[in-house]
Amino acid sequence: MSKVNPVGWFEIPTQNIIRAKGFYEKIFEKKLSLDQMNGWKLAWFPKMIEEEYGATGTLIEGDSYVPSHEGSLVYFSVPDIDATLKKIEENGGRILLSKKSIGEHGFIANFEDCEGNRVALHSKT
Repeated sequence: MSKVNPVGWFEIPTQNIIRAKGFYEKIFEKKLSLDQMNGWKLAWFPKMIEEEYGATGTLIEGDSYVPSHEGSLVYFSVPDIDATLKKIEENGGRILLSKKSIGEHGFIANFEDCEGNRVALHSKT
């Protein structure tokens, strides 16, 4: 069985790309790269590693992108949900679902980012 994750890309809508970039950089302690393409403003998450689990994507600001609690839900893998939730609150986010066990699969939590999107976390412990 291939180790390649079938999820190859995600886009998280923003109203203010600079504010959203700062929020996600503080939460995940990863540098995002600013770019522009076809009239959209983008902040790219780090590249994925070929043949490894995981996906990459971007924050995106543009006419057809509207932050929302509706639709698909992106889960970010983190080593410590509690520590990540603390960073989220300290940086303008809001906890929607506190850390919750999903049995042998670990734990999840949901939050609202600084743009109004519903986003999720997953941890094995």
